[in-house]
Amino acid sequence: MRWFRLLLGRKQVQHDPVRQEALLQDLRQRFGARVQARFPDQADAAARLLDDDDGLVVAARILREVADEGHRELSAQAVDLHRRTGHWLSVNRRNYRPLWEAAGSELRWPLFALPCGFHPYAQVAAAVTVVGARAPRLVQATDPYPLLAHVFEVLDLTAVGWEYGGVRVDTDAAALAHQLISSAAKIRAAMDEPPPLPPPARQLMRRNNTIDVYDSGSHRVVNGINLGAEMRPALLA
Repeated sequence: MRWFRLLLGRKQVQHDPVRQEALLQDLRQRFGARVQARFPDQADAAARLLDDDDGLVVAARILREVADEGHRELSAQAVDLHRRTGHWLSVNRRNYRPLWEAAGSELRWPLFALPCGFHPYAQVAAAVTVVGARAPRLVQATDPYPLLAHVFEVLDLTAVGWEYGGVRVDTDAAALAHQLISSAAKIRAAMDEPPPLPPPARQLMRRNNTIDVYDSGSHRVVNGINLGAEMRPALLA
């Protein structure tokens, strides 16, 4: 009966596709790496634009586009690597870790330069915040299952970027990871039948290592982050 309850909930949601497209264009133009503003300030401002049902749909779309384009970029890199070396690497959206373990420095982390133009620490951080904060409404406004998969996919890409992709773990990167974990937990809690945790999430939860977190504007270590320690209480509760 989950599908019937979901259908009833969706009937209460009024969508305005024209406004959604306008929101997406506004987000692309006003935020990102080229903007002279701190990423936390950008993420807060972007989240405020997404404070209704249309904004919630837009937030879900941002995460879908980022996950889809991240997958396409890594798939293209795997094809190029096969062409150059003869080695074929499988690209599995549910678990990017084996790909990065096999290819290592041959791959480029994709999330800083996706065609959609959304920056992980600005628009993506805002979208993740919105879907987590409004998780009870989310399960009525849209199908939460693919969206939850996208949240976990971006978390997987974030973690492998730190471990294999040479991505600097600064306060902006840590804030994104914190919010991805928190929002995934909130979405699962709002679902009648949350799905099993994906393999990379389970793998990360078996770990207990702390990573240094740098100040976003300097080379000074200001904190640490332990993904496994954060994920266990959030996702196994």
